[in-house]
Amino acid sequence: MIRRVVFALLGILVGLPPTVTAAPDTAVVCPSVLRAALQPWLEYRAAQGHRLELIDSASSEQFLRERIGQLARGGQLRFVVLVGDDDPRSAADPEVRARCVPTHRVPARVVTRWGSEPEIASDSLYGDLDLDGLPDVSVGRISVRNAQQLAEVVRKIIRYEQNLNHDPWRREVHVVAGAGGFGPLLDGVLETATRRFLTEGIPAAYRTTMTYASWSSPYCPDPRRFRHAVLDRLNEGGLFWVYLGHGRPQSLDYVRLPQGELPIFEAGDESQLRCPQGGPIAVFLSCYVGAFDAAEDCLAERLVRSPGGPVAVVSGSRVTMPYAMAVLGGELLDQYFRARRPTLGELLLHAQRGLAAHQSPAPGRAWLDPLAGLLSPAPVDLAAERAEHVRLFNLLGDPLLRLRRPQAVHVGVAESVVAGATLEVSGTADVDGPCLVELVCRRDRFTFTPAPRRGLDVTPEGLARLDETYRRANDDRWTWLPAQLVDGRFVLELPVPPETRGPCHVRVYVQGRDDFALGSAEVYVRAAAATARAAGPPPSHSAE
Repeated sequence: MIRRVVFALLGILVGLPPTVTAAPDTAVVCPSVLRAALQPWLEYRAAQGHRLELIDSASSEQFLRERIGQLARGGQLRFVVLVGDDDPRSAADPEVRARCVPTHRVPARVVTRWGSEPEIASDSLYGDLDLDGLPDVSVGRISVRNAQQLAEVVRKIIRYEQNLNHDPWRREVHVVAGAGGFGPLLDGVLETATRRFLTEGIPAAYRTTMTYASWSSPYCPDPRRFRHAVLDRLNEGGLFWVYLGHGRPQSLDYVRLPQGELPIFEAGDESQLRCPQGGPIAVFLSCYVGAFDAAEDCLAERLVRSPGGPVAVVSGSRVTMPYAMAVLGGELLDQYFRARRPTLGELLLHAQRGLAAHQSPAPGRAWLDPLAGLLSPAPVDLAAERAEHVRLFNLLGDPLLRLRRPQAVHVGVAESVVAGATLEVSGTADVDGPCLVELVCRRDRFTFTPAPRRGLDVTPEGLARLDETYRRANDDRWTWLPAQLVDGRFVLELPVPPETRGPCHVRVYVQGRDDFALGSAEVYVRAAAATARAAGPPPSHSAE
């Protein structure tokens, strides 16, 4: 109260309306035992202009919701930050209760058909100010058990926002997929959905990698080192790291082989994370990985607390379902790449609202809804399934986390070029510095023809071929050249290798001193004249 009065007096002195100056934009629910460790974050956010209101966590979730509702009446509230764990032992142990912030447990009606518990752990109700089932403000939980863990998470958040390393890791999106195991028809649908998730939802200027836990796929390395490949992708850093597949509170799915099963990732593996660049934002489109209300730390909590792990995790707290997860994945991509939400909390908030909506412009929605009958158990109620997943998915991390976005590179190329010739590429941007110009194949294609796998060859030579195919499948480049943007412009002649074919992109990344930029343009590579006469006319861009 004293602080609000002081803010009001200061507002009068500088001629601003007291309500505008005093009303908080961020409610911070924090146990008193964690306040000291949170102080650097409070000072950092206040210096950015956020108006923070601290709320003691020693209350029921109903009281906390009412207090947040009171703060929202000022008309400025945008974020709710929950600092602390939720632990079932808090009811009987005062020491545990002193470090906790309670979550809400709401009835599950749809996911119970797939064996879920009857209640869902959900923080989204703290942001649902009008109780219509949709969050109105962004909510995130910094889930820690002690001050030491909180201090480390705070350091990671601030380091993420202040990171001036503009290496190409900033354009990378890594996808890891489980093998499904739902049956040939549904697994095929999910694999198709994953490929469209990559091709439609992520602009061509970004680089994507795929690591797929099916030994028959070109995206599967030597299965014995699949877990290491997953760790390597996390340690490369990137914009997003996305997992699609089965999950449990303490582990992800398995690589299933004729000889047995090997884990993809499990509790304890986070100790091997040493991301020297920027820890990515991790998204788990899977069951249980975000079960933060259990007595034992879930995998999402372990990753966020790991010094070398992701800066934040979006994950489900209970059983989740393929259709609604696929829709949410498309909404998250849409909110980042098209709507350009400024913070992680706002990105998830609007993705949740888009998930619940009957229609949405997000990639994939137009073809996912007709397939929903294959992805959801009968009786199908798509609206109810989507609404329940709004509650299921939570942000473990800081909702105020600022999302860095590149400047645009405007790339100029011809519509087509003959293989073996040269392609003039020009580019303009507001960022000067070294840049990388690449000619890459479209994401639904390869630069080579992978050999079919009718069986798993476990000889040293056979496993080495799996690794080599995995490397090539994730290298989409036909060729590349370095360049330099001077006064915001470059022009170069890019040799097109004779083996290049089909629909491609020219991709440009500029690594400036204070910023970075990227862009792309489409180009079709035609076969040389003699080959073209024998093969007939090339397909149009839309034919592939």
